[in-house]
Amino acid sequence: MAAAALVDNSSGKDAVAEGLLDLLKPAVQQLDLHVHSVRESQVELREHIDSLATELCRINEHQKVALDLDPYVKKLLNARRRVVLVNNILQNAQERLRRLNHNVAKETARRKTMLESSGVFTSRSPSKP
Repeated sequence: MAAAALVDNSSGKDAVAEGLLDLLKPAVQQLDLHVHSVRESQVELREHIDSLATELCRINEHQKVALDLDPYVKKLLNARRRVVLVNNILQNAQERLRRLNHNVAKETARRKTMLESSGVFTSRSPSKP
């Protein structure tokens, strides 16, 4: 009798865990896609900043009028540094998210296998009265 209560309690926890996984998995996948998109656009932004800084240096060298563009180049390089920093933070967050998603899927598969082998988990079919 106590064993049946333990199995019911454990299957209830597993059902809740599986329900949470089903609820969170689409949000995690969508977040992962958005992070990937932001990282791509930041790489593109960094490339544009590099190109603009190079172009400003080239213009500054060829100007006959003494126009000091160095402060602007420094601002661009500072912005580039910040973009790279944010990109690294996003990359780390995305990697953590992937590991979390992988661990949750692995744990869910393990629990499902455990439940199937114990005979507690059966395919859900409508019960006929």
